[in-house]
Amino acid sequence: MKGERVAQLELLLRSHPEGLRRAEIARRLGVHRSTISRYVEDLSKKIDLYEDNNLIKIRVKDDEETEALSVYESLAFNMSAEMLASSMDIQNPHLASGLRKLAMNMRSYAPKVSENIFDLADKIDERLQKNRGMSSKYNKILEVLIDCWVSGHIARITTTGRNMEELEIAPYFIGFKDEASERKPITVTGRLRHTMDIVTIDISTITDAMMLDETYTIPDNLKPFKKNQEAESYDAIDMVPLTLKLKEKSALNSFSTIIHGKPEFSKNDNGELICSFEAENSIELMLRIVQSGTSVQIIKPESYKQKMLKYLESIIAQYR
Repeated sequence: MKGERVAQLELLLRSHPEGLRRAEIARRLGVHRSTISRYVEDLSKKIDLYEDNNLIKIRVKDDEETEALSVYESLAFNMSAEMLASSMDIQNPHLASGLRKLAMNMRSYAPKVSENIFDLADKIDERLQKNRGMSSKYNKILEVLIDCWVSGHIARITTTGRNMEELEIAPYFIGFKDEASERKPITVTGRLRHTMDIVTIDISTITDAMMLDETYTIPDNLKPFKKNQEAESYDAIDMVPLTLKLKEKSALNSFSTIIHGKPEFSKNDNGELICSFEAENSIELMLRIVQSGTSVQIIKPESYKQKMLKYLESIIAQYR
């Protein structure tokens, strides 16, 4: 717990380059003022801290100085930041941190703009404090998605916004989505794993996110893919009552473009995930199973397993 508090103190001081009083630090960290001195002492062993007029600050090295903006750039950034803060349902602590760093750099040549930016950063912090629990969870999820986007890793997310709760997505873009209302939610747009479907998901509907080891690349010739509308009901003459063993639940995304019934899930004696549903008896179904690779294995019916085996053997024979 102590190490976590020290890490929070460092983030807090870096977000407030102008410095903070001990009482204010205690309030923001949610601890008693008497404990702050110990945290400051521990942190000073890692980074260069100093106290000026009762304000605890981090001593900035020369090579860490921010390049100055022009007065016009400063004012444009100030107005853009105000629009960004007012359009977001949940505030982002990194916006406040970045604003303060720029405001410190503007003090000498754009003092009025600098003061406005400091005030805006304080307002963002106040909103964060009022809604700390929800904001913290939302921003942690956003950070995971940004890390995945920057590093090119697949993200596994749990969302309330789709019929299937667990999805794996290759993030292509993170940004605002225009809606008919004034609300502009931050969304992640990307390709669902095991499919060619491009989806856009409101990050506020995501309840959990983690980075996977699997990587991806964004195609140079990326074009929007149109996803077929799902029919509410469909009476087919020839439907296959499939039972599949799944290594990865996200492999079911492969079947989103074909006619199928509602999936039903269970686990076998070995704890492996089993999924049963009716699917159209077509070449598209076979292609979707091949597309899933080793993530999907046909369990039933036996007749369809044999049909699939013959299909694969005919492909292999062609290359022999």
